[in-house]
Order: sequence, then C-alpha cells, then structure tokens
Amino acid sequence: MPAKQAKGEYIETDTGNKVSRKSNIVGSQNIILGGRTIIQAECTIRGDLRRTIPSSSSSSLSTNPGSTSSSSSHSNVAIAIGRYCFFSRSCVIRPPCKTLKGQFSYYPMKLGDHVFVGEGSVVEAAVVGSWVKIGKDCVIGKFAIIKDCVKIEDGTVIAANTVIPSFSLVRGRPGVVVEELPETAPEGLDWPV
Repeated sequence: MPAKQAKGEYIETDTGNKVSRKSNIVGSQNIILGGRTIIQAECTIRGDLRRTIPSSSSSSLSTNPGSTSSSSSHSNVAIAIGRYCFFSRSCVIRPPCKTLKGQFSYYPMKLGDHVFVGEGSVVEAAVVGSWVKIGKDCVIGKFAIIKDCVKIEDGTVIAANTVIPSFSLVRGRPGVVVEELPETAPEGLDWPV
C-alpha cells in the first residue's frame, strides 16, 4: 500500500467514496460510484465518452407518453462502478467504442464490487466482474469481458473482445489463462481494498 496521503488530498462523498483532488474525472454526471471506492491521484475516468446516438430501445421509450424520465437517465450512464473498488495512480478507465453501420459510438462499461486496478493500467472492457485484481501496467482491450474472481498479473495485455472465465489467473502478452484459481480465492488473495 502507498504511504498515507495528506488529509486534504481526498474528497469524501456521502457514500464513503474517496476521490483524490488530483484525479481527472471527466463527465462525472455519467459515472455511478457504488460506495467505498478510492480513486487515487492522476487516475483518469472518462465519463464524457458516452453514447450520443439514440438506441432503438431508448427512442421507442421516449415516444411512449407513459415513459418516465428515470428510464432515459440510465442510458446516460457511461461507467458504473461497484462498491469497494480501488483505482491506483495513473490508471485510465474509459468506456469501449466502435463504429457500427458507419456510426461511431461509445458503449457503457460496468465494473463489479471489489475491483482493484493497478498503477498505469488502461481498462476499456465492457464488463469487469466482482473480486477482480488488475495488476500494474496492464491493458484491457475494448469490449473484453472479465468474469468474477480473476487475477490479472502485472504487464498483461488482454486483447479486444476477449472473455476471461471466472476463477482465472491471467498473464502475458497477449493475456492467456495460465492457472485456475480455487473457489476460495477471494478470501485468500491479498486484495488491497
């Protein structure tokens, strides 16, 4: 764990999130923090990169006179982060993007509970499950799906559209599953959160 930070460096929210004043959070209105999450200095979270074209399901909702505004507000969420997550210094979290039918768009990203992202890592996954540890200087490609209870070792590069199964240890460039973790892995791993 890093040394204790200065008392005034973090802003604490009502739900117990601690956000460094030196972090770069863009589009905060499009980011949901579940609670008890720590975001360290120089960490970049890009909530401004969200879908701007109306999807077919949201356009049909908006034409329905009985629809509520809360259903349309969920389409504005770019990044949903679970509880007890830890984002180390200089990591980058941004939603995945692609061009479909000639239209460039960003897609929502969901991170589960107890997710640790190491220093200098870049995450563009579609889904990161709960109890996931991403090591230092890792790259998680666009639209990757990382299931629950996965440990990704330092320097690993996971290709775009890769699915990592639950209870896996991943390493290498490109990242491959090298070992299966026991079902008791969440209790035995040294999670920094």
